[in-house]
Amino acid sequence: MCRLPHGADLPLPAYATNGAAGADIRAALEEPLTLAPGARALVPTGLSFEIPAGYEVQVRPRSGLAAKHGVTVLNTPGTIDSDYRGEVKIILVNLGEEAFTVARGDRIAQMVVAPVVQAEFGERKSLAVSERGDGGFGSTGTG
Repeated sequence: MCRLPHGADLPLPAYATNGAAGADIRAALEEPLTLAPGARALVPTGLSFEIPAGYEVQVRPRSGLAAKHGVTVLNTPGTIDSDYRGEVKIILVNLGEEAFTVARGDRIAQMVVAPVVQAEFGERKSLAVSERGDGGFGSTGTG
């Protein structure tokens, strides 16, 4: 990974504990950003990645921000493809009832490195019968 000039002083992503699956990502903001209730913003991280072929990085919310403030990652999980070389930016949204301010260096999301399987797609005239069939939302019960 590379630290971009506007993120050069910020720590690299890090796992908070030995058992953590996600590494925290920080905001590389020049000035604090206040998200009004219902507002969203693209927050720079000051990082770009070279992800090995066969892997992706998933960007996920931090549970504490969501539980305490209603702030989450909008397109979750966000996928960073192995061939993307631009700056990683996080789409934050404030679903809470009060404004929330993000400051430089705040931990705003977490990243999970995951293997990728690419399927081969083909068309068929019909599909095999399954127990569920074409039952949609809620068709398997609610409890």
